[in-house]
Amino acid sequence: MERFIGVLSLLGGFTLAGTSVIAGRLVSEILGTFTIAAVSLFFALLGLLPLCARMLGETIRQMSMRDWLSLLVQALFGIFLFRMFLLQGLIRTSAGEAGVLTGATPAATMLLAWLFLKEPLDILRFLGVVSTVAGILVLQGVFSTDIGFSREHLIGNLLVLCAAVSESLFNVFSRISSIKAALNQSQALDPIVQTTLVVGIALLLCFGPALVERPVESLMSLGIAGWLALVWYGVFVTALAFILWYAGIKRCDASMAAAFSGMMPFTALILSVLLLGEQPGWQQWLGGLMVMSGMLLTGLKLRMSRTQAENNY
Repeated sequence: MERFIGVLSLLGGFTLAGTSVIAGRLVSEILGTFTIAAVSLFFALLGLLPLCARMLGETIRQMSMRDWLSLLVQALFGIFLFRMFLLQGLIRTSAGEAGVLTGATPAATMLLAWLFLKEPLDILRFLGVVSTVAGILVLQGVFSTDIGFSREHLIGNLLVLCAAVSESLFNVFSRISSIKAALNQSQALDPIVQTTLVVGIALLLCFGPALVERPVESLMSLGIAGWLALVWYGVFVTALAFILWYAGIKRCDASMAAAFSGMMPFTALILSVLLLGEQPGWQQWLGGLMVMSGMLLTGLKLRMSRTQAENNY
């Protein structure tokens, strides 16, 4: 039952995370990167604080310096760097293409889990990595002689790939934190409290750079759709998605999380067509199919128990 809850939590969390590409696209040409991040994180805190106000103070008093360092690393890779790379990439590439490129997250997570957590790398997972890499190359136009991609477009795609790697590092670091808590027989942080603390740290990281972008003027020119996108980005893409993520990663290994992270590109690609009216070309569809095939291959044979992962670590 616990594993089933973990699977549903990861599915929901990554599906919501996939909508970040659409929400970011709606405001990335109007607001600065760190302004988007800071305002959306502010809305996330507004939604989170009433849910955990009583537990927050007690939890903070019990936390060690190592706990704070772990949360700082999660905030840095899972929110600050991920959003910086993704939003900068969205300025230069399409939302559908960016969504597909986030599909590199499962393969990158699997490789990092193999390196740091000693989770097994079997033939199917290896083929998943190959399929993912091939799909990215197709998407980048490596095998085509007439793609018309500009230098800015390619830079945008590379920035989105950096966002995917940041998300993968977040996945692995979160799993390491969960394993250490189990090994030390210490009580794991409540998912809502953990999300609140990570969001608060990320907001502090974004606040200074956001001020440099002179956010007041750009926010004043934002329309209703833009403000709704920021609220969605904060409350659902950040607060709710991270709560579901932390609830899931306590119950599933990093490879399982890698498999479900493939919901991000699937959600982003479909919504870019339905909501933004984008029309991906054959390379986008072919590359997307190969990346998602890699996701499925990566997710097969995930029967390794948490006890084995903890012993290996």
